[in-house]
Amino acid sequence: MKGSFKLGSIAGIAVFVHWTFSILIAYIIVSNYRAGQSMEQILWSLLFILSIFGTVFLHELGHALAAKKYNVKTKDITILPIGGVARLEKIPEKPKEELVVAIAGPLVNVALALITSMFITFPEANELTALVSEGITASNFFLLFYTVNIWLALFNLIPAFPMDGGRILRALLAMRFERSKATKIAARIGQLLAIGFVFIGFYVNPFLIFIGLFILLGAQAEVQFTESKAILAGYTVQDVLMQQYQSIDSGEPIKTAIAYLLNGQSKNFLVTENNLPVGTLSRDEIIKGLSTKGENEMVGNVMNKDFVFLEIDSPLEEAFEQMQQQKTSLIPVVKNELVVGALDMENILEFIMVKNAKEKNMAKPINN
Repeated sequence: MKGSFKLGSIAGIAVFVHWTFSILIAYIIVSNYRAGQSMEQILWSLLFILSIFGTVFLHELGHALAAKKYNVKTKDITILPIGGVARLEKIPEKPKEELVVAIAGPLVNVALALITSMFITFPEANELTALVSEGITASNFFLLFYTVNIWLALFNLIPAFPMDGGRILRALLAMRFERSKATKIAARIGQLLAIGFVFIGFYVNPFLIFIGLFILLGAQAEVQFTESKAILAGYTVQDVLMQQYQSIDSGEPIKTAIAYLLNGQSKNFLVTENNLPVGTLSRDEIIKGLSTKGENEMVGNVMNKDFVFLEIDSPLEEAFEQMQQQKTSLIPVVKNELVVGALDMENILEFIMVKNAKEKNMAKPINN
């Protein structure tokens, strides 16, 4: 993720922290100082925040290690001010495997809460408010750490996408139903919960409205992605291969790419050097390069160098998932180690629309 700094690697998984995390640290220091807290209290607050993000990291690492058991690699884990993201190469589609991977994260939080519970004394209900109002101190640090882990586990177990609970529910349903149907059922359940969150949020806490909207959007995105993969199942890259595609030499200036962009239909380009692919260039990368480096900057300095090759007989649904995860719009396709064309995301989406239209037409009743 752009704007992230690498902290190191664990079990072969790169760990990053986003630069905005420093803003959160600065905010805690300034807000606590203005509230008149002592330096000791400020340090305890910082330590608590760091411990929570350590917990978030362990949660994501739980997913990653569970996925590794099923030969699914995790590209990296990024810590953000709003949580963490583990970039798995793919989500396991076998129900049992998805269940294990999805539940691994919340189980980490439950385990941390159980371990912490051994070192704390639970206060009476009337004492809890007083302890929390003190701010974070040595006396309530582990109690609050325990509480946060319980809430993180419960929140992630909400049976709605994109939370872990939605994937757990889908995995359980997929043991009985076809995966796309299981996804639809899980999404509908999540959307009903989301509507409930939005409704309650107007009367209780506005934050619930944002959670509800987040769930609604996440559920719809998951349904669309799963339905698209189901449509593409059984096809290979060859079925949507573009044999005619626009290429550009890495030594050309950005203004040449702009000319191609404006004079044709292509929005994504294969960048070559000595007639060999060395990168890809999207419309967004052209615009960004133009605004930051100018029209005379070489294409090779703004192109996407992190690209892969696809075999012509690769399953189309896997290629689609790979392009979604890598956020790339164009991938060169090879046959017998020779480039024979390119796979374009727009072509795949048009293929899906065509298949959808055909299926709807076939489903229409015939009137005599």
